Amino acid sequence: MIAPIKSAAPAEGALALETYNLTKRFGAFTAMDHVNMRVDAGTVHALLGENGAGKSTLVKCVAGFQRAEEGAILIDGRERDIANPIVARALGIGMVYQHFTLAPGMTVAENLLLAGGDTPAVIDWKAKRAELEAFLATTPFRLDLDARPAELAAGEKQKLELLKQLYLKPRLLILDEPTSVLTPQEADEVLGHVRAFAQSGQCTVLIITHKFREVMAYTDAVTVLRRGRAVHHCRVADTDPARLAAAMMGEAATPAEVLHAESDHGAAAARAPVPAGAQEALQVQGLSAMGDRGTLAVHDVALTVRSGEILGVAGVSGNGQRELVEALVGQRPRHAGSVRVMGEPYGARRAENGRLKVRSLPEEPLRNACVGDLSVAENMALRDYDQPPLSAGGWLRFGQWKRRARAWIKEYGVKTQGEGAPIKSLSGGNVQRAVLARELAGDINVLIAANPVFGLDFAAVKEIHGRIVQVAGKGGAVLLVSEDLDELLELSDRIVVMSEGRIVYETPASTAERHVLGAHMGGGH
Repeated sequence: MIAPIKSAAPAEGALALETYNLTKRFGAFTAMDHVNMRVDAGTVHALLGENGAGKSTLVKCVAGFQRAEEGAILIDGRERDIANPIVARALGIGMVYQHFTLAPGMTVAENLLLAGGDTPAVIDWKAKRAELEAFLATTPFRLDLDARPAELAAGEKQKLELLKQLYLKPRLLILDEPTSVLTPQEADEVLGHVRAFAQSGQCTVLIITHKFREVMAYTDAVTVLRRGRAVHHCRVADTDPARLAAAMMGEAATPAEVLHAESDHGAAAARAPVPAGAQEALQVQGLSAMGDRGTLAVHDVALTVRSGEILGVAGVSGNGQRELVEALVGQRPRHAGSVRVMGEPYGARRAENGRLKVRSLPEEPLRNACVGDLSVAENMALRDYDQPPLSAGGWLRFGQWKRRARAWIKEYGVKTQGEGAPIKSLSGGNVQRAVLARELAGDINVLIAANPVFGLDFAAVKEIHGRIVQVAGKGGAVLLVSEDLDELLELSDRIVVMSEGRIVYETPASTAERHVLGAHMGGGH
């Protein structure tokens, strides 16, 4: 019989978590299939797996946001029925989500108190502020108690999310991609504190991450999920990134397939250097663009990419990279400045894209690069549907559309019911593959790519990275915007850092130092 939560004596300190044959279905889809996992008390345990592997489903069941159809969750060896988040909280389980859950109109102090859930009708603010100040003194994070989330940088918001949970003294802390909006220094600071917190015996930590560097440096053990099953368990001391990648992929993986997990400078170092006299294929001068809230998001940006060069743009999410890409590819009006491609003014119109051979791989391709209700074949033809051989004598040759689409589906491994299926019926990764097939076909002078491998598995990442390098190898200029510093260090010839809508730093990738990039990403100069 499952032990009722009310019968449990109040407990403190790190807890042990175990799942036994935990299974969760959504209709006919099994998201989590008889998952067994053991997380020892006082350890930092990493949960690895590709998008859709079942990681989020597993932690949501542990945190009470979803209920499994089969199996059990054991806390300190006793089976518990975690029916909802309130029960989870009573057991000492806290969770920091990938997306912010802050009350925007409330101060840092008010957000911390709100997290407790038992705020009195009348608050003794003098006593509470003293309590909060004492709490902050036990952490390495210094936040202004009177600041509001709108005034905080992304890294500070992530720290506040973590502080909300630490304030409640959890026995198990679940972190879902906690460093995705942090600079490298901030990530090390947060993970270092979390590890020390676990080692002190106060808390057990379960962390979802996709960064092997974080796994190897800050965790004690790893569970790998693949297609809803737990397929690999090991101590970090007994493994390496190549073996973890192999477990995630379900086949033998070479170290080269591990997103350069063990080396910072790979593909760029292997390519011949860009000739000093190479043509300036993309020239951006004084570019400014408004953000969604009516204020400038891109400030006077100037950059140049030469033929055969990959220029990486680094930055913490939300510092104007998305708006920059949208202004360049014609999805956002330009407030000021000029853009030239191959020496000609470039307004991002369809005719210019064709004549100047400009291609783009935008973020969220289903929203930004596709028409959801159109078929895969029709979306693959959007760039050249009215050009031979897809058109002849004013007639559209739909048979040619379909034949080419079938060839690209096979070449790029697009999982679809067929070329006639609506593209919105595909998973995110397969939408990206379909867009890549369209955008990387033929000759390219300029390629603008934003987080091009997000959500793809390791084999696909290696393939896409190879294709991007091939574009540069054939003389194309590549502007690569990515929030993954490892990706930029691997592929780029040069790296610029974007902070608060401005280019604040530039360095050759071959001599780039992670901590220096991180300092500029965080606004430190």
